Amino acid sequence: MKKYKVGYTQGVFDMFHIGHLNLIKRAKDLCETLIVGVNSDKLVESYKHKSPMIPQDQRREIVGALKYVDKCVIVETLDKTVVWGKYKFDAIIIGSDWKGNERWIATEKALAEKNAEVVYVDYTEGISSSLLRKRIQDNK
Repeated sequence: MKKYKVGYTQGVFDMFHIGHLNLIKRAKDLCETLIVGVNSDKLVESYKHKSPMIPQDQRREIVGALKYVDKCVIVETLDKTVVWGKYKFDAIIIGSDWKGNERWIATEKALAEKNAEVVYVDYTEGISSSLLRKRIQDNK
C-alpha cells in the first residue's frame, strides 16, 4: 500500500524533460492518486517575469498524458494552502533542491496544520528548463 492516499506536485513543466518525469514518477511512487498542478502562463509571468515556451494548455496535455498522473490541472497560485483547500492532498511532493528554502519551511508549517506533509524527493541534477532555454539561445 502507498504511503499517501492523495499526493500533489506542481510546476511549470516547460520544455518537458527527464527531471520533470523523475519528479512525477517519484511522486506517484508515494501515493495512490497523484494530482499534478501546471502553473498557468499568467502565474509564471508574475514570478519569473518571462513567458513559458510552451503554452499552458499544451503543458497540461503533455503532463496529463503520463501514466503516472491521475489528474492534471492548471493552477493560478503558488500558495499551497489555497491548492490544498481545493484538492485536500495528504502530501505535496517536491524536489529536494527546495529543502530549507524559507517559503517551503513556511509551507511545511501551514500544511502541517491541515495534516498534510511536504515530502522532498531527489532532484535530478544537470537539467532544467532554464538550462534548455539557455542552450537554445546560445545556439542561435
